[in-house]
Amino acid sequence: MSEQRATDAAPAAAAAAAAPPLGDRMAFPGTSNLTSDKVTDWAEESMEGQADGASEFQLGSTGLLEPEFDVNVKLTDLQANPDDPLYSIKDFSDLNLSDDLQKGIATLSFHKPSKIQERALPLLLKDPPTNLIGQSQSGTGKTAAFVLNILSRVDLTLRSPQAIVLAPSRELARQICGVVQIMGQHMQGLETYQAVPDPSMRGKEVHGHVIVGTPGTVMDLIGRKQLKAQAIKILVLDEADNMLDQQGLGNQCKRVKGLLPRNIQTVLFSATFPQQVLAFAELFAPNANRITLQQTELTVKGIKQMYLDVSQDSDKYDALIKFYGLMTIASSIIFVKRRDTAAELQQRMTSEGHHVVTLTGGLEGVERDRVIDSFREGKAKVLITTNVLARGIDVQSVTMVINYDIPDRPDPSGGRRPLPDAETFLHRVGRTGRFGKVGVALTLVHDQQSWSMFKSICEELHINPTKLDTEDWDEVERVVKSIIKSSRNSKSTTEVGMEG
Repeated sequence: MSEQRATDAAPAAAAAAAAPPLGDRMAFPGTSNLTSDKVTDWAEESMEGQADGASEFQLGSTGLLEPEFDVNVKLTDLQANPDDPLYSIKDFSDLNLSDDLQKGIATLSFHKPSKIQERALPLLLKDPPTNLIGQSQSGTGKTAAFVLNILSRVDLTLRSPQAIVLAPSRELARQICGVVQIMGQHMQGLETYQAVPDPSMRGKEVHGHVIVGTPGTVMDLIGRKQLKAQAIKILVLDEADNMLDQQGLGNQCKRVKGLLPRNIQTVLFSATFPQQVLAFAELFAPNANRITLQQTELTVKGIKQMYLDVSQDSDKYDALIKFYGLMTIASSIIFVKRRDTAAELQQRMTSEGHHVVTLTGGLEGVERDRVIDSFREGKAKVLITTNVLARGIDVQSVTMVINYDIPDRPDPSGGRRPLPDAETFLHRVGRTGRFGKVGVALTLVHDQQSWSMFKSICEELHINPTKLDTEDWDEVERVVKSIIKSSRNSKSTTEVGMEG
């Protein structure tokens, strides 16, 4: 969590000038050679050919089967009528969206809403606007839901900011901004603005109907009167549990909201909402309608879980390299706890011939953009990162996530030993198994404490992992090959395979 605070603790002025129409050059911070085509290509390709609003990069119905879960709806409006046809919609045409938005949906080949959108969109779009707290599994289409709501309410005749989306990292903010541009591509005159740290933009006024950024930067822009907030009517927090649970980001989110008009629509979305955070969320978004899933239904279902049990911490690297030697992997993400571990792994893996990049909160914004773009484009096959990228980031080619260090959190009672962090584990492994492809998660354990934490996480998330025997690597190869073969469905392409 300290990594994510570091990404926005000392925000500078905003990112880039308002986005021109798609296809024209867009000045994202520190990436003067980046065009809007390049920013949105990855999303357009992964959304293409989807049957429902949970796009292919969000576990759409033509990729992995959407989990069969119950959507629990808590309505604060006692007059809400479950028999009303808009209580739950089965087709986007039921929503009375503008022609331009309908064209955007049609372009992306979304034929019907995902299950969570069936309930969320009518609540989001009803007038007068009401607040919403939405909890939905990673990849079920929550981004598309809040973006559709925003774009349906933006008045393009007014050239002033009207919606703000806050995200915990610049990488997620950039990604959401790309989704806004894609879904609004037929809305003539729509402007977006990325509010992420960029000292070169200090003092310049913000123009854009939709502002997507990190909390500290948005707070700074409003405080410096670069972002005029009088016309803001929607505030969205993505990965809301993570931001509200952190003292630094939580305080910034509260301050941003305090600088906005009082009658705005507040929308909070996340894959997880612990009970203590949910209580705060209800204060942040008062009288909100609430959509939640049971914790036991949140585990990413298309991912095969494995673990390696090594003798000691110093043996983890050798086991990792031997494992990579068995595999042909499209792209993988290795999660570590500390920045120095990330730097050491990058140095050692690079010396062994792997194409590796590292992204932690210690990098400056321009360098972070370069790293994530290099990984998205396939120039680097391995991304080593801390929890700064555990949430929300979609990269099509990722077929494996490795927990080099098991995620933990401080003991709230003040105990010396950290506690297992099942929620962060859930978000981490959710970076793979997407787009209808094979997904594999590997966790390394090395002592009694790491085993105890991993066991606790598995029990909480109802995971039954497969043990890989490090004493017999031929058997490891056989087991992993069997797991991948059994998990590959008929329409998947072979992104992960065994050599030899």
